[in-house]
Amino acid sequence: MGFAFRCALRLWLASAGRTAKNRVVARHLQSRNGKVSREIERKFLLKRLPPNLRHFHSRTIEQGYLSVKTDGTQIRLRKSGRHHSLTIKRGRGVSRQEIEVDLTRDQFEELWPATAGRRLTKTRYDVPFGKHTIEIDVYRGRNEGLVVAEVEFRDERGCRRFQPPDWFAADVSGKSRYINVRLARE
Repeated sequence: MGFAFRCALRLWLASAGRTAKNRVVARHLQSRNGKVSREIERKFLLKRLPPNLRHFHSRTIEQGYLSVKTDGTQIRLRKSGRHHSLTIKRGRGVSRQEIEVDLTRDQFEELWPATAGRRLTKTRYDVPFGKHTIEIDVYRGRNEGLVVAEVEFRDERGCRRFQPPDWFAADVSGKSRYINVRLARE
């Protein structure tokens, strides 16, 4: 990870509440390869798994956290197949700011030891549902037995209007018990 990128991360994290600086740092990250976006997502427990779950595309995801701040800012490393990334999320609840930067395998492996004690592994299934893709996460290790479904939306209106399938149970969006960063520390 280059010096300029490390500096940009420090600046961005230190700039909570200073929107002009956030835009400058976000533009810098975007020019390097990061995607600055707003993540709008709901998370649900399941009554039961959907039929034929094993027939849907799936992948193993390993993720660990480099930093977690009290304002909801998180810096996450993720490996999904051959794809490696560093993601910065800021905020709480259904809608959060997100910047994702692709990493090389070497960059990922250099940073991964710093996540010790803050990691999780899950299998993610992509289940088509109308205009959406439901991501079903089946956790492993110390979170074995936990299964959640996440649905991402283009806008908050679509998020509010979403009608979940009958195999969904409680909406646990924003509930701390089901936030990945907490699951990674338990």
